[in-house]
Amino acid sequence: MIDKAHLIYFSPTRTTQQIVEQIAVGLGVQQIEQHDLTLAENGIDLQVDDGIAIIGVPVYAGRVPEVCLTRMQSLASSGAPAVLVALYGNREFEDALVELNDVVYAKGFLVAAAGAFIGEHSYSTPEQPIAAGRPDAMDLDRAKAFGQAIAAKLHAGGPLTAPTIPGNIPYKDRVPLGGVAPETDKDLCTLCGTCAKVCPTLVVEVDEEVVTAAESCVMCCACVKECPEQARTMNHPRVQERRALLIQNCSRRKEPETFLE
Repeated sequence: MIDKAHLIYFSPTRTTQQIVEQIAVGLGVQQIEQHDLTLAENGIDLQVDDGIAIIGVPVYAGRVPEVCLTRMQSLASSGAPAVLVALYGNREFEDALVELNDVVYAKGFLVAAAGAFIGEHSYSTPEQPIAAGRPDAMDLDRAKAFGQAIAAKLHAGGPLTAPTIPGNIPYKDRVPLGGVAPETDKDLCTLCGTCAKVCPTLVVEVDEEVVTAAESCVMCCACVKECPEQARTMNHPRVQERRALLIQNCSRRKEPETFLE
């Protein structure tokens, strides 16, 4: 019987974290250890040999973000079961889940299950919503039920059967990030520093004004969503064009997909 879960996740806007935590609730484990990669600039040094790992990442343009891979470099196991989670903004998860599977398998885990869930898109705004408010109550219920199904599989005993996970190998080409970042409205900004505190790549500095190193921004928009004064916005023409395409083509609600054999 597995009584411990290691929650390992990168979640700038806390959507991935919510799904990972609900899967753990469904598993019914007695102990939960949180390993948050979001602000861990130097990554985590973690050997998982007991319990189960639930590893969650957001999907950036159909791939696992490079910052996630970097921060998981010192993650390893000697055969612990793992549940994989890819969270995407209602477009497509494409090759992210199969890429995460390859990475985690190479680190010594045995993948027991995987799921693709939906979260509010980074580019979503109140005026132009894209999967706004997700994961919602139905998504969280699905995540909990997924955890319960995984627990039943593990309690049944027998060898772990790796699930068949959709995706392409080789993976799609990685879309370069950087060069675009949210801007600050000086009339609204109070220099509170929230934007700098939540930035996963530490590219925001607050002194007499807010300065963002756009070349290293991953466009997660955590600073936009967390700003208490709504002083941060992401309105670069490239983003506005992408946002309009997403609203046009990806407004129909998608549901979580889970893979368990």
